[in-house]
Formats: sequence, structure tokens, C-alpha cells
Amino acid sequence: MEYIYYLISGIIGVIIGCLGIYFYNHLKIQGTKNQIALMKQEAERDLQSKERDYLLEVKEKWFAEKDMLEKKIFKEKENLQNLEKSLLQQQSKIERKQDFLNRDREQISKKEKEINSLTKKLKEEEARYQTLINQALARLEEISNLNQEQAKKLLLADLENEVRRNSADMEKRIIETAKTNAEREAKNIITFAIQRCSSEQVTETTVSVISLPSEEMKGRIIGREGRNIRAFEKASGVNVIIDDTPEAITLSAFDPVRREIARLSMEKLIQDGRIHPARIEEVVKKITEQMEVNLKEKGEEACFELGISKINPYIVRLLGKLHYRTSYGQNCLSHSKEVAYLCGFMAGELGLDINLSKRAGLLHDIGKAVDLEMEGTHAIIGSILAKKHDESNSIVNAIASHHEEEPPLIAEAVLVQAADAISSARPGARRETLESYIKRLTQLEDLAENFKGVEKAYAIQAGRELRIIVKNEDLDEAETFVLASTVARKIEEQLEYPGQIKVTVIREIRAVDIAK
Repeated sequence: MEYIYYLISGIIGVIIGCLGIYFYNHLKIQGTKNQIALMKQEAERDLQSKERDYLLEVKEKWFAEKDMLEKKIFKEKENLQNLEKSLLQQQSKIERKQDFLNRDREQISKKEKEINSLTKKLKEEEARYQTLINQALARLEEISNLNQEQAKKLLLADLENEVRRNSADMEKRIIETAKTNAEREAKNIITFAIQRCSSEQVTETTVSVISLPSEEMKGRIIGREGRNIRAFEKASGVNVIIDDTPEAITLSAFDPVRREIARLSMEKLIQDGRIHPARIEEVVKKITEQMEVNLKEKGEEACFELGISKINPYIVRLLGKLHYRTSYGQNCLSHSKEVAYLCGFMAGELGLDINLSKRAGLLHDIGKAVDLEMEGTHAIIGSILAKKHDESNSIVNAIASHHEEEPPLIAEAVLVQAADAISSARPGARRETLESYIKRLTQLEDLAENFKGVEKAYAIQAGRELRIIVKNEDLDEAETFVLASTVARKIEEQLEYPGQIKVTVIREIRAVDIAK
């Protein structure tokens, strides 16, 4: 019985515990639901707040954009109003111009009627005058015994003579005016440049003569069975000429630097006395190395003397080679320095670039240093070398154009032409053979004597002046000036000559009588 009581008590306790747990969980779930409801209410309030803020922001942007659009529309309206006013003004102007054009058309129409009337009258007058002219021509033919064609030829011949005389007089006046203004200034500038520049001229040829201490030395130079002379010619690249000239031998070569190396080497061998193939090769090699240094020093010396800097070392070496190169007997490096000085002096007088002019003058003949190695004229070769070694386009043009193979593009290039002509043409600068000298004088005289009216031509002052005697009856005084100018242009076109040639035309009247 007691056991059943405890069992029922336990069951009731379990039931009460389960009910307690149930009510506890129910209360907990109810609290969670309440908390979720509160959180949902807060979230809804935050969302409503954000919606209000977003709507406010959107409204502000909308109002701002609305203001901007209204301002833009207002501005566009103003522009349209201004454009409308401008169009109205233009339309008003066009209407006024249209009125003017209408009035002009009316006036033109009246003028056309007047012109037509005058044209009709002119045609009538022309027909009347033509009739009178025909009558006059017929009368003139009767009086002069010449038909119309013959009279026309005679009249044209007279007109041609008159036009020739007038053109000759005009050309004479133009030439005299130009000479008065230009020749004086040119002479002053050139004379000033020449006065400030003088240089020693070096006469060289393609051979070098070496004096020997005795005739016995010739045999030592030749060597056993000619081995020494063959070794020397092979090492130096020059020809050794041993002839009957007492105590002297000749070295011959077109390359002046190689010939100079050979000369110094031979002098060294003669002085040393040891002449054999091994020693020859050693001396020639040593002198060649010394010559390379010497070429550089000669080029640098020329640049320093003229105050020219920043020249490529290869170009400096070529300047040194010009020291051993001659043209018509004139030393090329001395000539180049002289041209550079002249260019500088003339550029200073004319207000041009002095440094550019001197640089172009110094480098103008640089092509002559390698003209035995490259194809083409020395002016074109020089311009190619200058361009290849970073010289400016102005220098390249001055070099290429100094013999008029290309047109000069700058004033300094023209100065190089003038300075080159001055340096080459002054007395003593160049030498030429007797045959070429006589040929040049003969060409001058023959060219002048081919012109109509020339009686005789004489080349005088070593070909620097050409005097032409003309026939008095064939040419008048004005035509002599035309002849002088024509002959001068013909000489420029057909002949080659250093410097300039003065053309003098002489026309004289001789009255001759005999006393008996």
C-alpha cells in the first residue's frame, strides 16, 4: 500500500515537473516573441526614418537640378532672343542690300543701253576710219612706190632698231645704278677682308726629292737584287725613282700623306744607316703612327687658331690631311683657313653669323682629304662627310654649294663661295701649266670673236681681263654695253676659270686723212 502511495506521488511529481517545464518554455517563447516584435518595430521605425531622409535627399537633388535646368533654359532663351535679334538685323541689312542691288541693276541696265548705243556708233566710226585708212594707204603706196607688205617690213625694222637702242640704254642705266650702289659696298667688304688676311703659300707636287749624303747610299737603298727598294715600296705604298740625278732620289705618289710618311721614313733610314727589309718595316710603321698623331695635331691647331670647337675627331683628322694636300699648287689647309678668315670678316661686316661662316669656310674643302677614296666631287663628298659626322644642315649646304653644285640656302653659304673665289684668285695663290694657261686665253679670245660686230679680242693681265674691239659701223654706243654683259654671261656658262674676268668693250671713231 505504501509502495503504491510512493508510485502515485512520483507520477504526480513528474506530471507537475513536466507542467512546470512546459509553462517555463511557454513563458520563454512568449518573451522571445515579444522581443522579436519589439525589434521589428524598431527596424520599421529605422526604415521609415531612412525613407524620409532618402526622400529629402532626392527632393533636394531634384530641386537643385530643376534650378540648373531653369537657369540653362533661361540662358538658352536669352541666346535664342539674341540670335533672333541678330537674324532680324541681318535680314534688315539683306533687304537694304537688295534695294541697293535693284537700283544698281537699273543703273547697269541704263549703262548697257548707253554702251550698246556707243558701240553701234563706234562701229560706224570704225568703218568710216577704215575706209579713210584704206584710202590713205592706197595714196601712200602711190607716193612711195611700196606695197603694204614692203612698208610694214620697213616699219618693223625701224621699230626693232629703236626698241634695241631703248633697251640698251635702259640696261645701261640699270647696270650703272646697280654698280654704283652694290659694287662700292662689295669692294669695301672684300678689300677689308683681304687686307686682314694673308697667309704663306706652300708649293708642292706629287713627288718628293730626298738628298743623299753620297752616291754610295743609292746602292744601299736598292739593296742586294733590289730587295730593300721593293720592301720600302711595299711598306710605304710609294714609288722610289733612282735615276742619274747625283746624290738624290725621288719619291712619287698621288696620296700626299703616304708620300710624306715615305719621305720621313727614308730620311730616318738614311740617317740611321741600317737599311734592310725588317728595319724598313719597323721605321715605316713607327712613322705612320707618328703621322696619325701629327694629323690630329694639325687639325686641332687649325681649329684652335680659328676658335672653332666641337668638331668630330674624324673631321679634325681630315683637316690634318689637308695640310699635305695641294690644289693647283695651293696648300689646302692654308687655303681653308684663309677662306674661314675671309668668311668671318665678311660676315662681321654684313651682320651675319660669324662662327657659322668661319666653320663653313674651314670645312668647305674637307672632301679633298678623301677624294681619292670616294666617288664624286669634293664638294658633294665633303657635304656627305659633314652630315654623317653631326654637322648642322647649314654647314652641309655651305659645303655642297660652294661650287654651285647645289643651290645655297643661307647667306653664309654665299660668303663661302665668295671667300673661296677670293682665296683662289689672288696673285700667287695658284699655279697652272703653260699649256692650260695658253688654252684658257685662247678660249677667251675665240669666244668673244664669235659675236657679231667684234673686230678683235685680246686676253690680257694673265686672263683676268678681256678687251674687245668692235666695229664702229656695226654697233652703236648703247649696244656695246649689251655686248659686254652678254660676253660676261657666256664666259660664266661655258668656261672654267679662277676668280673673275673683267670684260671691256672698246668702240672708237677714227677720222683719217692724208696730207699731200
